[in-house]
Amino acid sequence: MPEIRLYTTAWCGLCLRAKALLDARELDYDEVVLDDDPSFRQTVFDAGGQWTVPLVLIDGKPIGGYRELAAVDHAGLLAERLAA
Repeated sequence: MPEIRLYTTAWCGLCLRAKALLDARELDYDEVVLDDDPSFRQTVFDAGGQWTVPLVLIDGKPIGGYRELAAVDHAGLLAERLAA
């Protein structure tokens, strides 16, 4: 099973939605909570090339934030991508 890593903060509504989507699909993921990281934007950028959370990575490859995750899921590509 491919590894899913999710970078989040507690105050981010889209982070909550990303976690809810993954939980609804019963997918395991490694959550990296960045609340105590004063340079969290640089951490997220270094991990996935974007400045905002949530950041979703599958097997180390960034797919984007919640909107991209939801679009991939809606298109049926999330399950396909995780089955590979």
